[in-house]
Amino acid sequence: MSAEEPLIADLFEVDKRLSLKPVVDFNSYLRNAFGEGPCRCHRCAEGGDQSSYSHTHTFTFDGRPWHRRFASTAASDVAQVLKKAWLSYTKADLNLVGNLDLATLKTFTEAALHTRLLALLPASGLAREEGGQWLLLAQAD
Repeated sequence: MSAEEPLIADLFEVDKRLSLKPVVDFNSYLRNAFGEGPCRCHRCAEGGDQSSYSHTHTFTFDGRPWHRRFASTAASDVAQVLKKAWLSYTKADLNLVGNLDLATLKTFTEAALHTRLLALLPASGLAREEGGQWLLLAQAD
């Protein structure tokens, strides 16, 4: 066994934490948080200007329009699935107030879902970007 052998093995080793159920569920949740086509709510159907909306309704991913599924993407829904995945992956609780470590979040989010993640965080009201830093917002009960 050479000294290089362990280094090569590390290159191809998959992080087993990515296969934990809460992490897999989080990625599945992101995949299903949006439906195909533009939003068809009454405001959008009447030709409402989305720039006046507090939260975006229609998004463009991969050159196609998608709408947010409001019934399952409220801030509390996103927070719940994110907290479980965060705890499972990092073995630490996620504080829902203050800075969000986006680099860590992206490590357990599939690369193809990063654009959906960055769209869903502010659209749900869970987080916002300020000066290049993502901030999690406290949930009002």
